[in-house]
Amino acid sequence: MSRPFRFTFILILAAVGTVLAAAGGWRYARASAPLSGPIILVSIDTLRADHLPAYGYRKVRTPAIDALAADGVVFERAYSHAAQTLPAHAALLSGRLPFETGVRDDVGFAIRPGERLLQQMLRDRGYTTAGIVSSFLLRKETGIGQGFDYFDAELPQAAADANVPPVERDGATSEAIAEHWLESNRSSREFLFLHLYEPHAPYNPPARFSAFAPYDGEIAYADEIVGRLVKYLKSHQLYDRSTIVVLSDHGEGLGDHGEQEHGLFLYDEAIHVPLIMKLEGNTAAGRRIADVVSHIDVVPTILDLVKAPAPGSLRGRSLKPIFDGGRIAPRPVYSEALFGRYHFGWSELTALTDDRYRYIRAPHDELYDLFRDRRETVNLASDRRDPRESLRRALADLAGASPVPAPAPPSPDARPRLRALGYVAAAPATAPAGALADPKDKRDVVETYRRAVDLAARRRWPEAIALLQDILRNDPDLPGVWSQLATFAARIDRHDVAADAYRHLGTLAPADPAGPLGAAASLLKLRRFDEARDEADQAIEAAGERDARSEAAGHELLARIALARHDAAAARDEADRAHDVDPKMPLPPFVEGRLLYDQGRFADALEHFEQALVDARQPGATPIADLHYDAADTYMRLDRYPEAEAQYIAELHDFPDNVRARAGLAALYHATDRDDAAARSLESLTRTSPTPDAYAAAARLWTAIGDRQRADAVRAEAREMFPSARRSR
Repeated sequence: MSRPFRFTFILILAAVGTVLAAAGGWRYARASAPLSGPIILVSIDTLRADHLPAYGYRKVRTPAIDALAADGVVFERAYSHAAQTLPAHAALLSGRLPFETGVRDDVGFAIRPGERLLQQMLRDRGYTTAGIVSSFLLRKETGIGQGFDYFDAELPQAAADANVPPVERDGATSEAIAEHWLESNRSSREFLFLHLYEPHAPYNPPARFSAFAPYDGEIAYADEIVGRLVKYLKSHQLYDRSTIVVLSDHGEGLGDHGEQEHGLFLYDEAIHVPLIMKLEGNTAAGRRIADVVSHIDVVPTILDLVKAPAPGSLRGRSLKPIFDGGRIAPRPVYSEALFGRYHFGWSELTALTDDRYRYIRAPHDELYDLFRDRRETVNLASDRRDPRESLRRALADLAGASPVPAPAPPSPDARPRLRALGYVAAAPATAPAGALADPKDKRDVVETYRRAVDLAARRRWPEAIALLQDILRNDPDLPGVWSQLATFAARIDRHDVAADAYRHLGTLAPADPAGPLGAAASLLKLRRFDEARDEADQAIEAAGERDARSEAAGHELLARIALARHDAAAARDEADRAHDVDPKMPLPPFVEGRLLYDQGRFADALEHFEQALVDARQPGATPIADLHYDAADTYMRLDRYPEAEAQYIAELHDFPDNVRARAGLAALYHATDRDDAAARSLESLTRTSPTPDAYAAAARLWTAIGDRQRADAVRAEAREMFPSARRSR
């Protein structure tokens, strides 16, 4: 080889080597550099993986999620750790399992203060963080918002005739808030957690999606909302730089294995969730991963992508090796369902899912071959002992004999919303798990209960009551169902049914003052004063010193019983006792006002009512039923209509089912020549409080207004409704 040729050859080799080194260095730098754009985590509540086209479903269209799947990585076998909203999200954002976070149910649990969640870890890396959620189940009090720079869980205001305040926010509203936050933040290092409540039951998709089944229509609507967010990102040149994770907290039964909704079981329809990760620069676009992964893998994956150290407490593992073309070691996924335990006293369920089998630990164990039996129809627990025992031991090693902790009682403000969501208030069973009923054997009870709740939401109270009574004839030891029966019965003034239900509740849960308190209130309305007094005394005894609010409520009831009996001394004495226990309860001036009101001394009574109203405006004051109503009625008698109107409205704000306040407001509107406003108030009267008294008041007021046709219609509706109610007793 000639010298010039050798020299040229060496130059070419050097040049090629330089290019290859540069390319390799660029790839290494890209792989080792942290993310430079926003990180967006979108949780679509109650979304089954197998109802998305990206997972093979063909009965709905989801163009936005399809596009993200094409630009990202689709995990075909991702699983949740709990079939309930709060426990699943606690695991997702902490990277730890439910028995480690301590959040085991949607009711009575909250994330512990100081628990390091993903948002806090990213804040430590210089990210600005926002959480925007759409469900009451993820309200601020659950702790899910701790660590966010900005957290929005505001729900819409209740309608004037609503029985229960709203429990969800339209996902489109939440997405608009997310856009506003992104717009105002103007930082590339952003973390946004956006939670959409669609397609959670009840399924009410917009009319434009009526071509799909209701559940699928809500999925289409959720996809439209995701599409709006993607459109915003693209219009602001953020999409390519963004890391977008789309997933669900859990699935939905839809009748598979006998469950329509979720929470009771751990089959695929409940815990197989979508997981799509669109990476910055669309790295690894179009890849589909068949490995078993889970919610707790999301936190370490995001931390790995931003080059942040992972805390040693994390249970999950990073999925980043998959994006780089590598593999991850197989690891079974733990899941649990404690809804049956906490709300009905049945056995809890726990499960492990590996690359082939799912083992469910229950009073009657279950084992399914997910390759050959994807719908989990054939229980192999008695036939395949080796995989059953292997997974049983692995589950025992992982979770051990972790106790089922007692939930905290929900706040009084939360209880109506939780009932509307179908949650039964019941203490966990104390018997050993093996002695408890298997939820598989009790699923019909849950389905009947949920139908009753749905009927009540549509104001079909007598039918709802009949269903609950059917349950209790066969299963009388369900305190939560007795509580719900009492609530429904009281809604339509069936106070005899309510009192009986509350007494059963008191027998089943003698340490809980809720039973005797409810019974006392119902018996008072029936004017069975001696029985009401006995129940109030029992409530005070059950409350003891540990529950001052219930103890004060017991004394308040005793004061009301004394007022009904015209026993002024006893009424004052009990009012003072209530105030001693709860100094923020303005009962003494209220009782003094009532005593004077009952004597017809309205001007004198008003002085005391106004003092009680001042006291009631103090921070943390305990609301008193009828305080605003009695003040309003007194103002009316003194021809002070503006003040009366304000007090009627205040009463309905605190106690929206107060029939007398709504009827009084309608009468005030009529008296002040505002018949249109009176008509609106009357139309809401029987919707809000479908009781005999409400119908009678509405008929009287329609007659007073001069609309006899509507008065007759109201009377006819009452005759149609209440005979059936009496037959169902």
